[in-house]
Amino acid sequence: MSRNPSPAPKTGSVPRVSGLPRVAVIGSGSWGTTFGKVLADGGAHVVMWARRAEVAHEIQAGHRNSQYLPGINLPRTMSGTSHLSEALDGADQVYLAISSQALRQNLKAVRPLIAGSDVPIVSLMKGVEKRTGLRMSQVIEQELHCDPARIAVASGPNLALEIAREQPTAAVISSSSQETAEAVARRARNAYFRTFVNTDVIGTEFGGVLKNLIAVAIGIVDGVGYGENTKASIITRGLVEMTDFAVAQGAQHETLQGLAGLGDLIATCQSPLSRNNTAGRLLGQGYSFQDVVKQMDQTAEGLASVAPILQLAREAGVSMPIVEQVKMVLDGAMDPRHIAPHLTTDDDQPTGERTQNDQGGSGGALRRSLQRAFDQLRNGRGSAGRARP
Repeated sequence: MSRNPSPAPKTGSVPRVSGLPRVAVIGSGSWGTTFGKVLADGGAHVVMWARRAEVAHEIQAGHRNSQYLPGINLPRTMSGTSHLSEALDGADQVYLAISSQALRQNLKAVRPLIAGSDVPIVSLMKGVEKRTGLRMSQVIEQELHCDPARIAVASGPNLALEIAREQPTAAVISSSSQETAEAVARRARNAYFRTFVNTDVIGTEFGGVLKNLIAVAIGIVDGVGYGENTKASIITRGLVEMTDFAVAQGAQHETLQGLAGLGDLIATCQSPLSRNNTAGRLLGQGYSFQDVVKQMDQTAEGLASVAPILQLAREAGVSMPIVEQVKMVLDGAMDPRHIAPHLTTDDDQPTGERTQNDQGGSGGALRRSLQRAFDQLRNGRGSAGRARP
């Protein structure tokens, strides 16, 4: 994804398909294209914007995106263009699937093209801006100068290739406006993709960000060769770290037990389709951070999010020992083989298992969530292997 797209002049705009609502998806990587397919299969005419003209042409003429979704046929109600103006022209909703670190610069080109519009803007991204620590919805609000009530975020256990193969799953759509969340959820659903709604934007976004960091840790210990006990311990304690952090930032505890937290954590940690898991596995096998970045065809958002998340955690007084050790591995300050023995504390003082924010009956809910995670990991181990492309 280019950091400096320019809104090229129209060269013959993409025609509207009669009778269908028109939506734009900005970004044609695996997740953007997959979500475009979700929207098209739900009854919309989807115009995909791709930075590279050849990708746009393949989507437009061949109804394929062979680089990012090999073997997947796209609906004929999906169009492709390399011109932002064509993608956004007449769109009823706009979906953003851009690398989190490139979002701000991309939005500078989007802003004049939607000036005066009140259409919903939906973030499909799971990262925080490295320089500022801002969530993607906050960057969108700043750069597009729009009412937060127009902004929605989508998150959940959503591995792109599985969804592109129409394997059933669910996601949560969150907005500070219940009306916006419901409008987007109605559009982004079909026979194999179910959407739920909430108004906890902070929890939904941070759930999608934080699970990437735990998935990198899981990948590291997998690359080293450690087994299921180690991974289960990291997932369990990782969910505690995620919950403590998100609640300290203003999230609702329950959101981290839902699709954007626990659900996404399970999918990302157990699947070889996860880019963050893959990046961690390469680190565990001894590759340097620079080598891992070179080998990855697409962005592993967790790698860029580690430092800003830890900065926010320190400012909030939240302990995140697993994420701290991921950073040490990324920095070359810790041998990957040493990440597992120091999962929770640097001293011998016994600590409680519950989150820092557990009160009343919430601890029981968290324990039930963790039990569900173990059950799904045990039952899903074989199917994860079959999902390998």
